[in-house]
Amino acid sequence: MMEERMGNCWSYTKDQFDNLEKHTQSGIEFVERYSKFVKERSEIEISYAKQIRNLSKKYQPKKNSREEEENKYTSCRAFLSTLNELNDYAGQHEVIAENLTSQIITELSRYLTELKAERKSHFHDGRKAQQQIESSWKQLESSKRRFERDCKEADRAQQYFERMDADINVTKADVEKARQQAQMRHQIAADSKTEYSNYLTKFNQEQNEHYYTLIPNIFQKLQEMEERRIERVGVSMKTYAEVDREVLPIVGKCLDGMTKAAESIEPKTDSKQVVESYKSGFEPPGDVEFEDYGPGQTMKRTVSETSLSNSRGEAKERPGGGKSKGKLWPFIKNKNKSPKQNKEPLSNRFNEFMASKPKMTCLRSLRRGGSGPEDFSHLPPEQRRKKLQAKIDDINKDIQKEMDQKDALTKMKGVYEKNPQMGDPASVDPRLVEMAMNIEKLQSEVQKFEGWLAEMEGRLPSRSDPPRRQSGLYESQNSNSTMVDNNCAQDRESPDGSYTEEQSSETQVKVAIANTPEFDDEFDDGDEETLPTIGTCKAVYSFEGHNEGTISVTEGELLFVIEQDKGDGWTRVRRNEEEEGYVPTSYVEVFLETNTKGAMTYI
Repeated sequence: MMEERMGNCWSYTKDQFDNLEKHTQSGIEFVERYSKFVKERSEIEISYAKQIRNLSKKYQPKKNSREEEENKYTSCRAFLSTLNELNDYAGQHEVIAENLTSQIITELSRYLTELKAERKSHFHDGRKAQQQIESSWKQLESSKRRFERDCKEADRAQQYFERMDADINVTKADVEKARQQAQMRHQIAADSKTEYSNYLTKFNQEQNEHYYTLIPNIFQKLQEMEERRIERVGVSMKTYAEVDREVLPIVGKCLDGMTKAAESIEPKTDSKQVVESYKSGFEPPGDVEFEDYGPGQTMKRTVSETSLSNSRGEAKERPGGGKSKGKLWPFIKNKNKSPKQNKEPLSNRFNEFMASKPKMTCLRSLRRGGSGPEDFSHLPPEQRRKKLQAKIDDINKDIQKEMDQKDALTKMKGVYEKNPQMGDPASVDPRLVEMAMNIEKLQSEVQKFEGWLAEMEGRLPSRSDPPRRQSGLYESQNSNSTMVDNNCAQDRESPDGSYTEEQSSETQVKVAIANTPEFDDEFDDGDEETLPTIGTCKAVYSFEGHNEGTISVTEGELLFVIEQDKGDGWTRVRRNEEEEGYVPTSYVEVFLETNTKGAMTYI
């Protein structure tokens, strides 16, 4: 009935003290194991987030690279948005790791410390109570043994007295002594009995209190401690799930962002962007007119205006039996039949070319995607216009920034003048002067680029500053250093609008040899065929053709056009059958023949 009174609690296990101690210890170990599990999960999340961030960073477009230029396409921008969303996605895994650490691992670590201390205190009280009841039991056993011994001594004393009293030979004094001794032993036994009885009563009370009060209370506290531990583990498991659930909305937004980026891809827009990026502004070549063959007549050589046909034509043989020389670069051969120069042996010219060491830094810069001339004249007209306009906009932004800083410093100087204790006004002057110089320099840069933009858009250029032709091979005979620079320019642009990345040393040697008069005279079977006339032109300004391959014209002079402007600012004209060369396109007014497709007038 006493057990029924205690109710359904650990008091039923009052005799299983050691087993309960093992059970609570295993509970603590379980909490430690679960805490270790969460810690490893947190480390996995951190590692995963780091790998995701590195992946996103790896595929981010590099600055000043081709990948950055490609961001104008919707597909590339969508991929960049996906990378950014992926970076945010990695951040949510870092949030998971952080919350797992702060809300579970740290809390469980602190709770384990408290749990171990509480468990130690309860089992210390239990051992103390156990020791006390064991000590009371020992006292009871000792008093019981002493009572038993005293009773036996009393019985032996009584038997001795009875023998002495029955023996007639024993004196009365000895009998009296034996009687007193027996009485004393009986008294000691009676005292031992009383003491034993007291100890027994005391032990029973302590035992009852131990098993029905002390131990149940201790076990009740252990039960409550264990239930709190189990509840705490459940709360931690729930928090473990909630930590993931909390980031799901943001993760969903990241995934929605990726989906939205994918849906923003527009193939048609990208196709239009390709047109905008690579539109050169050149007009397609006109139709080739039919020329009938007649006896005794020589058919005119038809010149194609496409780089592909030029490259194919280089390998074809000339009708006269020799090989036709492909049009490698402009000004290859001076058609202005001036008195021939004194010939030098071909071996001397070849050795002179081989002795000059080209500067490979020019080629390296081209391989790296060098920016080219400052005025972007190496680009087709439409691309050049865009580059110039972008450059002007950038410089204007820098000017506005400098002016804003200058205004701020001017206001600061005014404050210093009104309140000298705040600072020296003279200390601002050097910076103001520097900013004024910077602004003046930037404004001059803007004017320079605006001049180039106005020139390429068709405004009249200055007579003293004719446009530059990018291919500088016509200056190659001035000096070795000039030859090196112009060779680098050749690697950048060909006269028919095609662009090359580099030329091998063998090709450079062939080009240099092909440009020498000795090479033309010694290895050609005859002069190059005359190019057909495709229109006429009128000189708007006079031009002095000092460089090789150019021709001098006077204002108002009429000339024949044999080759249109390929986007480099030069037109090839002929004065007569023996004299032809290049003139700046902006210096002449061109009238193409009606059968030339896309005919237009250049002013």
